[in-house]
Amino acid sequence: MHKKIKIILNPMADMGNAWRAARDLRSITEQHEGIDWSGTVYPGHAIDLARSSEGYDMVIAMGGDGTVHEVMNGLMQIPEDRRPVLGIVPVGSGNDFGHIISASTSPAEALNRAIHGEPSTVDLGLMTDGHGRREYFDNTLGIGFGAMVTIRSHQLPLLRGFIMYLTAVIQAILLDHNAMRMQIEVDGQKVDKSVIYLILCNGPREGGGFLVAPDAKIDDGLLDYAMITYVSRLKMFRIVPEVMKGTHGRFKEVTLGKCKKFTLTSDRPLYIHADGEIYSGPGTDVRQVSFEILPNALKVIRG
Repeated sequence: MHKKIKIILNPMADMGNAWRAARDLRSITEQHEGIDWSGTVYPGHAIDLARSSEGYDMVIAMGGDGTVHEVMNGLMQIPEDRRPVLGIVPVGSGNDFGHIISASTSPAEALNRAIHGEPSTVDLGLMTDGHGRREYFDNTLGIGFGAMVTIRSHQLPLLRGFIMYLTAVIQAILLDHNAMRMQIEVDGQKVDKSVIYLILCNGPREGGGFLVAPDAKIDDGLLDYAMITYVSRLKMFRIVPEVMKGTHGRFKEVTLGKCKKFTLTSDRPLYIHADGEIYSGPGTDVRQVSFEILPNALKVIRG
């Protein structure tokens, strides 16, 4: 029995290289009955395409982390008993989630593995803001400094992957070094802190290789988090190289932890990214958010 599969392609991923990669995969898809192609043409389109995929056995996200994020959010709007399996062909610039699930960096091999592989379940994070809006994330969700890094990375069209992210990090340290006063509750424990960087993690890395939560696992039923209280710019420049190696927990201003639920209220609007996609930025007024882990929320082809 042939699987019924929808491939959702972001043709602009990796500065348009995804389109060329997709063209080279036609010979593979033509060998299998029941494979349909859909291409995205506007931001959020992959959510709509995935949401309308009931009746398919699998939906394959072909693009970068942003494409995977949108497809996953669309799939989560389909009832669990009719929800397709998620496959990934990582052809973006960072491909952090693809790396976490051991997807091949060869598009042809990744596609073959997705078509023929066996699914396993992974956890997802869920954020709900003070306005009642909900957003799922498969890998990381950053607040404050991390979101500014993402915003700045989107303004660097000539750079890709790790170098793009590192450049945005340096810019954010120099230009966006602002702490927020937060009232935080982690699994019932309340604290009040001045925070410059906060990230909630289902997976261990972002930005093409920064090990923000080195012990995070996408199937352990827990959210990891990393938090940096206010430090000087100079100290931040010392911490960043340690984040690349996953050894930043040695600084007293850095807190690494695990939880099931995490809530916070800020004294100023929060800048937030989810899996590298801007959720709230300049001009928005999100000040209260809560996070929880959803164990075994989605079936994914790994490896």
